[in-house]
Amino acid sequence: MSTLLQTSRRLVIKIGSALITDNGNGIARDAILDWAGQIARICAQGRQALIVSSGAIACGMQRLGWKKRPRKIQELQACAAIGQMGLAQIYQEAFHRHGLHTAQILLTHDDLSDRKRYLNARATLNTLLELGVAPIINENDTVATDEIKFGDNDTLGALVTNAVEADALIILTDQRGLYTADPRKDKEATLVREAAAGSPELERMAGGAGSAVGTGGMATKVLAAKRAARSGAATVIASGREPEIIVRLAGGEAIGTLLISQTEPLAAKKQWLADHLQTAGRIDLDEGACAALRAGKSLLPVGVLSVVGDFERGAAIACIAPDGREIARGLVNYGASESRRIARHASREIETLLGYIAEPEMIHRDNLTLLD
Repeated sequence: MSTLLQTSRRLVIKIGSALITDNGNGIARDAILDWAGQIARICAQGRQALIVSSGAIACGMQRLGWKKRPRKIQELQACAAIGQMGLAQIYQEAFHRHGLHTAQILLTHDDLSDRKRYLNARATLNTLLELGVAPIINENDTVATDEIKFGDNDTLGALVTNAVEADALIILTDQRGLYTADPRKDKEATLVREAAAGSPELERMAGGAGSAVGTGGMATKVLAAKRAARSGAATVIASGREPEIIVRLAGGEAIGTLLISQTEPLAAKKQWLADHLQTAGRIDLDEGACAALRAGKSLLPVGVLSVVGDFERGAAIACIAPDGREIARGLVNYGASESRRIARHASREIETLLGYIAEPEMIHRDNLTLLD
């Protein structure tokens, strides 16, 4: 851990709802002030930090006197609108004490799935970091719906990590790290000190849901580490209640669970494609097409067995292997109706079938990324 985090210049620090709200008892102002002081100290070393903060809905619940998280989307949005004001004020005060400016960034899935908006968000975040500003990032719960919400800020933390090409993602939670089993139920469970991000065994260990004030659990943290690993970033899952946790981690101290990336960073466009949480449709491939994709080739229409969904040219779609696994995502060169007409046909037949030819490939290899 010492080499990885000691040499990390750009860090994304995700702080969970249970920490921000002291397990639902109210905003943990003193804890936020402390974390801000630690972040200011590592920034003084020439490092950069982005904070992904949960707690807007939980803060709104506390201000409204609600003990149970509401289910209606409009009530969740109202809680977020109320709570976000309080969070922004506290973060501004906390960092101002150390001479640092803050900026509030609220994102939805659409902001990172639309290529233009993704690039704009990334440019804004990079500019803020260059200006020495600490971005405070949260999901825009005030407008999010079931279709566009990230669902948890662990995922958002990973997406931000990839967008700004951070060196590491630090997930601060109310647990010491990832255990081999739920320590609340299994006395034999032991803390996982270090493992490869993306290992299927980790997902089995992670189990289910989180606290009463948040939507994430250890499973979302493991999946976030897997996603962050696509850009070569390491992930640390550790307790935010450990004294000087951020400074100690940045100094290389082995605390919590370190999940290491085993892959080379993806190119920016392919990373963006891999990070799509929603796709516009799917195409089912034969074994020959799957083998071609794994060999680094483009997807030709002759290898497409069927087309599902209603999408336009340029949409991000999922590529499905015969066994049902998603093996790739890419930007398709033809809309759904045209794709159905040219499926199972050779590229030389496209013009005859459609009356025109846009590209000989269904998806060009430069616009496609493998997921397995």
